[in-house]
Amino acid sequence: MILANDFGRQWRDLGEDALSAFAEVGARGWYVLGEEVCRFEQELACYWKFSDAVGVASGLDALEVALRVLNCKAGDKVLTTPVSAFATTLAIVKLGAVPVFADVDERGLLDLDAARAALKEDQSIRFCVPVHLFGHALDAARLRSLRNEFDLAIVEDCAQSIGALWKGEPTGLGGQCAATSFYPTKNLGALGDGGAILTNDQSLSTEARVLRDYGQRAKYRHEVIGYNSRLDELHASFLRRAALPRLERWLSRRRQIAERYLEGIRNPAIEICPAPCGSESSWHLFPVLVQPQRKSEFLSYLKRCGITAGEHYPATIPEQPAMKHLAFEIASGGIGRSERFCRSEVSLPIHPYLTDDEIAMVIESVNRWSF
Repeated sequence: MILANDFGRQWRDLGEDALSAFAEVGARGWYVLGEEVCRFEQELACYWKFSDAVGVASGLDALEVALRVLNCKAGDKVLTTPVSAFATTLAIVKLGAVPVFADVDERGLLDLDAARAALKEDQSIRFCVPVHLFGHALDAARLRSLRNEFDLAIVEDCAQSIGALWKGEPTGLGGQCAATSFYPTKNLGALGDGGAILTNDQSLSTEARVLRDYGQRAKYRHEVIGYNSRLDELHASFLRRAALPRLERWLSRRRQIAERYLEGIRNPAIEICPAPCGSESSWHLFPVLVQPQRKSEFLSYLKRCGITAGEHYPATIPEQPAMKHLAFEIASGGIGRSERFCRSEVSLPIHPYLTDDEIAMVIESVNRWSF
């Protein structure tokens, strides 16, 4: 079976380094917010071209804490995308803020023209959470332009985009903060949940460190209501010693696989979604589009071929049952493209441990599907 993610192969590659990392933590006997977290934060910030990184317990917490340090509170409106993991919106609604959904473009990314129209129409919107979906980088210059024109506080959701570039610039630098996830399936994944906030504003990183640790500025001095959201030493050591040193190799392989798919898939029933011009994608996922009424047939066909495919995401966030009793708004342009995209999207395997023969098998199987 060709898997969407092959953690067995990954462990065979990095298991020795992982066990060595765990042994270091065990020998030191310090398991929470210690030397490994500090060093990983420094190395992650350096890799991503930020001055600071703050490790937290999950990507969701990274988004929520980042919004809080930017003073997002109950009742504030937050412009975002309806096509993303639910965590993007969950971080907003957990603060009591109101998501405002603008439509996506043909690649499933937040349409920055639609975003600008929404901001111009409703100037009470002061926050924005754009998502670099699938590992594709949004236009950094346009994000900065929106930030300046509308006095926006922006938290970029970079959970899928570590290593992605917009015209040579890493994602996350267009706003005040970036948030990322170390969930195991991510391009830089831990062996469980984890996340980080990245920023070039020391005052924001200082507040994030307070919030992640029960709201204490000094031990047993709790000045604000905070969280128990701390990246633990074991995950930090694994990420720093076993995963981060391999990240560039993993990204290179993902890009090779994407290039082979882009060149090799030639089926009129399959629409390819290349990265936007200007984006050097990290290819966290490889989305293709099929007719909505045939998507389940296509997924079943791939399964019979021995290929595990996914759906990212089968419904828009406003359509989720959890949103029925929550306050949210949809920008006046509607989210028709988002709905069509979600009903059509299928993700092909693109993890860095795919063999050349497996890549060829995926291409051959996709091209063989009759329409």
